[in-house]
Amino acid sequence: MLKATMISRASSCSMPSIACSKMKSRLCTWPSMRQLCLRKGIHRGLFRFLTMPFKTVWGASRTFKVAQFCNVVNLSSSLQIELVPCLKDNYAYLLHDADTGTVGVVDPSESLPIIDVLSRKDWNLTYILNTHHHYDHTGGNAELKAKYGSKVIGSAIDGDRIPGIDILLKDGDKWMFAGHEVLVIETPGHTRGHISFFFPGSGVIFTGDTLFSLSCGKLFEGTAEEMHESLNKIASLPDDTSVYCGHEYTLSNSKFALSIEPNNETLKSYAARVAHLRSKGLPTIPTTLKTEKLCNPFLRTSSTEIRQALGISAAADDAEALRVIRQVKDDF
Repeated sequence: MLKATMISRASSCSMPSIACSKMKSRLCTWPSMRQLCLRKGIHRGLFRFLTMPFKTVWGASRTFKVAQFCNVVNLSSSLQIELVPCLKDNYAYLLHDADTGTVGVVDPSESLPIIDVLSRKDWNLTYILNTHHHYDHTGGNAELKAKYGSKVIGSAIDGDRIPGIDILLKDGDKWMFAGHEVLVIETPGHTRGHISFFFPGSGVIFTGDTLFSLSCGKLFEGTAEEMHESLNKIASLPDDTSVYCGHEYTLSNSKFALSIEPNNETLKSYAARVAHLRSKGLPTIPTTLKTEKLCNPFLRTSSTEIRQALGISAAADDAEALRVIRQVKDDF
């Protein structure tokens, strides 16, 4: 496994930031404070205080050549996120709490890539989180559950459609992954039982096939009104929220977005960056809500340029605009 990237998320705090690198086997202390933060990998005999862990998010793929770095900005809970490519263009995400060793996976479309990473890291899999029932998000459930004894977590609405489900959750439920609070947000539209998992302490959300970078999911089981409401729920979260979606669709999505809003300078810049990343085989995920609000046509249904390009009446509501955009995107 190549080195992963550790990304910290800034939040309002009067404490100065402290930069550090190669956090493994390193001791970090705050000046004039007794609390200590110790990373896993330090000698087992050392005592670790858990009251002031670091707020960090790690992300990488098995093939992504990115350097490791860390900026300690705030004292909060830490979460490691590892991107695992599956099938043709799916992403599964391994979640690891370094303090407790708890491991979860979001949307394992197949089991072998997940087992490969778990074996090399000598990790057990405690939880399987599914955003929705589609096979390309649950295909690995049965084998992973059988091999590791994992608990499967998903929507109560899809209790009869998610393989091996153990824990059924609904909108507004709060669930704990190790010491990390997880807020369940019902986000139907793509499917009727779709949910998203928001980790407020780490500022990350797993949106499955509801929100992609520069697009949204097809309306297989829901309506444009439902999708619009779901996207509004997600968009109401802080702008710096990192978005982890179910597929690597960003390059093709950027071409469509540019076709209906060609004068969006922020979109043009982002599309160029996306093309550069994909030319090197690198992921475009995670994105941020700020970027999506500025560039994603499905979050920009009130854009005059988009409406004029698609012949959408200025009097049409945003859900109707989304329906038209989605229909045109389906045929693009």
